[in-house]
Amino acid sequence: MAIMKKKLNFFGFAFAFACLVCGVVSYGSEPLSVLSFLENDAVGAKPSSVTYQPLMVNLTLIHGAASTGAVCLDGTLPGYHLDRGFGSGANSWLVHLEGGGWCNTVRNCVYRKNSRRGSSTYMESQIQFTGILSNKAEENPDFFNWNRVKLRYCDGASFSGDSELESEQLQFRGQKIWLAAIEELMFQGMQTANQALLSGCSAGGLASLIHCDEFRSLFPESTKVKCLSDAGFFLDAVDVSGNRTLRNLFEGVVQLQDVQKNLPKSCLDQLDPTSCFFPQNMVQHIETPWFLLNAAYDSWQVQASLAPHSADPNGFWSDCKANHANCTSSQIQFLQDFRDQLLNNLKDFANTPQTGLFINSCFAHCQSERQETWFADNSPLLDNKPIAVAVGDWYFDREVVKAIDCAYPCDSTCHNLVFK
Repeated sequence: MAIMKKKLNFFGFAFAFACLVCGVVSYGSEPLSVLSFLENDAVGAKPSSVTYQPLMVNLTLIHGAASTGAVCLDGTLPGYHLDRGFGSGANSWLVHLEGGGWCNTVRNCVYRKNSRRGSSTYMESQIQFTGILSNKAEENPDFFNWNRVKLRYCDGASFSGDSELESEQLQFRGQKIWLAAIEELMFQGMQTANQALLSGCSAGGLASLIHCDEFRSLFPESTKVKCLSDAGFFLDAVDVSGNRTLRNLFEGVVQLQDVQKNLPKSCLDQLDPTSCFFPQNMVQHIETPWFLLNAAYDSWQVQASLAPHSADPNGFWSDCKANHANCTSSQIQFLQDFRDQLLNNLKDFANTPQTGLFINSCFAHCQSERQETWFADNSPLLDNKPIAVAVGDWYFDREVVKAIDCAYPCDSTCHNLVFK
């Protein structure tokens, strides 16, 4: 692969359009419109050098799910997209958990259930499989011929809640959806897998950590099982007003949807449930090998956690959030402190042999799902490796991967997100 070190900015991200397609969540009285570019909903133009034709994969509803109560927020059936493996990958499985924010109040869960983030009624009948889900070796060198699954996200709590609110006709059944999907995939042949990888993006990346050991327990010891979290390492960080916006959001999610039932007991013995929903407190309780792919200046966290409108009502951060090139020196220092906090929370895990890291100093989010950032001629690089190669080297034990970038602005290979 010809590797070019080139920074590429993505334009054309329309917040209004994204809000319509994502199922915006809110907390307090403020709609989190920024949650809509998140997860994999960005609508920026592809670079002209990319000529791939993405595979389109049909939606499959899990028809037996309702009998176990495994339903979306509105009571409809959950679903997934599966493209069968072939050749040497016919008995290997990659399960990718979709992201899409959370709902933390009755009000925004009611809103969410009328979108594809809360109802299969609104889900696309087909979606593109790109990046880690691609079926082409030139786009996905290590996993292209595996059985590749994308599990759709319609519960609003990272596949981890288990409660209901009859008065509003809301079903919080993320854990049951997870279990129903796994049962379905085992029936589809995953039970005989010799290799398996659980991955996810953003809220799905958090879910891949929550369910990592549970996923490992499905298979015999002879099966190679690992987990990948992409943009899922959400920090319990102080925002620009000195408050903890994301902690308040997570506290609502955990309480409303009874998430604590499905968090590591060893963590709950030490900390409150909201703290255990944060990866920085959760990962020390994960025994299965896991890989963290994260941008040091994660675009979602900058937008929705560090400088949301509630913390910046006068819009001092608006230009900086739209384009990092417009940040003042004091704003850059605030973001550098955020990066330092991320690295500080990872230092204990960076030294464990089974953990893999790819922390690039980019303003990005969800880099495994997009072809441009996963594996292309101008993909982001660390140690002269694109993300796909680093993940493959780690999964197949070809090399130890502990790639941590120098601080902004040293990396010229980033695909930094820019918003209009």
